[in-house]
Amino acid sequence: MGDSATGPNAAERVGYITRVQSFSACHRLHSIHLSDEENKKVFGKCNNPNGHGHNYKVEVTVRGKIDGKTGMVMNLTDLKKHIEKVIMAPLDHKNLDKDVPYFATVASTTENLAVYIWDNMVKELPKNLLHEIKIHETDNNIVVYRGE
Repeated sequence: MGDSATGPNAAERVGYITRVQSFSACHRLHSIHLSDEENKKVFGKCNNPNGHGHNYKVEVTVRGKIDGKTGMVMNLTDLKKHIEKVIMAPLDHKNLDKDVPYFATVASTTENLAVYIWDNMVKELPKNLLHEIKIHETDNNIVVYRGE
């Protein structure tokens, strides 16, 4: 008798895997679309002209069919390589506003950082595999983005 979890009649199973990566970066919350006074009012001390830093923790979650032969949604070694290229190389120990061209015209909020990471991860990963980007800016401030 065949195992119901394997074989040609097995239901396709979907799994979620998450890789967690930490990086450090600094930024200044400032929008080119607001006056200096509006920026100070909206962003408060985070609008400090000299910026401030964070030890970000990013969770990259992929969702897909669990391969019947490998037992994986995706090889974690491959996911790690994509995270290195998309997150670590361009963002770790950088000034987001000055070192990352995307943030020259986009305020470097954690929401926009999640969008930046999503847009670049989705280019690297197989189609329809990326499920969620979750960024812990602090222990109390967390942003989730799912490409919507």
